[in-house]
Amino acid sequence: MNYFSTNFTLGILGGGQLGKMMLYETRKWDIRTHILDPSNEAPSKIATDYFQQGDLMDFETVYNFGKKVDVLTFEIEGVNVEALEKLENEGVKVYPSAATLRNIQDKGVQKQFYKEHKIPTSPFKIYKDKNELNEAIVRKELHFPFVWKSCTGGYDGKGVSVIRNAEDIIPLSSDACIAEKLIPFKNELAVIVARNPSGEVKTYPVVEMEFHPEANQVEYVICPARIDEAVANKARALAEKVSESFKHVGLLAVEMFQTEDDEVLVNEVAPRPHNSGHYSIESSYTNQFEQQIRAILDLPLGNTESKVGGIMVNLVGSEGHTGQVVYKNIEKILAMEGVTPHIYGKKETRPFRKMGHVTIVNKDLDKARKIAEEVKKTIEVVSE
Repeated sequence: MNYFSTNFTLGILGGGQLGKMMLYETRKWDIRTHILDPSNEAPSKIATDYFQQGDLMDFETVYNFGKKVDVLTFEIEGVNVEALEKLENEGVKVYPSAATLRNIQDKGVQKQFYKEHKIPTSPFKIYKDKNELNEAIVRKELHFPFVWKSCTGGYDGKGVSVIRNAEDIIPLSSDACIAEKLIPFKNELAVIVARNPSGEVKTYPVVEMEFHPEANQVEYVICPARIDEAVANKARALAEKVSESFKHVGLLAVEMFQTEDDEVLVNEVAPRPHNSGHYSIESSYTNQFEQQIRAILDLPLGNTESKVGGIMVNLVGSEGHTGQVVYKNIEKILAMEGVTPHIYGKKETRPFRKMGHVTIVNKDLDKARKIAEEVKKTIEVVSE
C-alpha cells in the first residue's frame, strides 16, 4: 500500500503529547491522520487532518471512528477493547492488537501474564477491592511494607503507592488492586522494543530512570544506562522475551528493576511510545515516534542506536500552581549547550502535570547529567 501523499488514513486513539509527537513523523512523511480525544483542547488537534472529540471508552464512539481509517493505533491504554475487537473482525488493522491490549490494560491481568509466561517479576497478590486487601493484612497474609497498585486507571505516578502502615491504606481507592513485594533495587531501567507485522524486531539501548521521591514520576531518563554491559544485555534479552510473549506490533516499553544482586525483574509495560524514549528525538538515529509509524505500517524498522548520549528531563507543573501555564526562565535553558525543550501544548498547568520535556545531548554523559540538573533547577512551570 502507498501510505505517502494519498488517501490512506492512520487513526490514533488519544490526542495527548504522545499523539502530538507521533504527528511530527506523519507530517514529515505526509501521511493522513485522524485523532479521537475526549478534550477539545488536545495537544494533537493542531497537527492532524481530522480531529474528533469523544470518549475513548465508549464502544460506539471508538467503533465508528475506527471504521473511517485504514490502520488504527492508540497512544493511551484506556480505550474500549471490545470496539477494537469488532473492528479487527471487520478487517480494520489495529496495532497493537486488542488481544495484546487486553493482557496489558489491567495490571492484575498483566502480572498474571508474566507468571504464566515465566517472566521474572516481583511476587504479588491480586485483591478485588480495598476490603479484601485489609482482610489479608488482618489475617497476616500480607505484611508491611508493600507496593500497592490500582489494577486500572493509573498513570503519571497515580495509582501506585508504597504502603508502610495501616494509615497509608486510608486514602487508597476501593477498586481492584495488586499488592507487590517491595524489592530493594539498584536501578529502574527500561527497554523499548519495536516489532512490525512481518516479525522484524529491534530493541533500543537500555535507559536508566530516576524518579521524583514524592510524585512517583520519572524526573530523568539517562541513555545509555550507567550499568554493566552484562546487565544491559540481560535487560535487552528479557525485553525481547516479553515482546515475543505479548506478540505486539508497534512499540512496547518494558520497565524493569535491577536488583541488588544484578537480576532483572519486569515491573510493567506500555504498548506505545513512552516517556523513557523521549530522549530518542534528539539522540537516536530513529526516534521512537518514527519507529512506531514504521512498525505499525509494516515498513523496515530504523536504526535504534544512539548518535550521542542523551538525558531527558520531564517538565511538570510546580506545586502550588494551577491555571494558565507560564514557562519561567525558558530562555535561560535555551542558551545552554545541547538543550532542546519540547512543549506539549497543554494550556492549563497543575501540580505534577506533565507539561513538556527537555532533552540534553552531549558526548560526555556526566556533563549531560550536570546540564540536566541545571535545567531542572532553572526552568519552572508555573501559572499566571
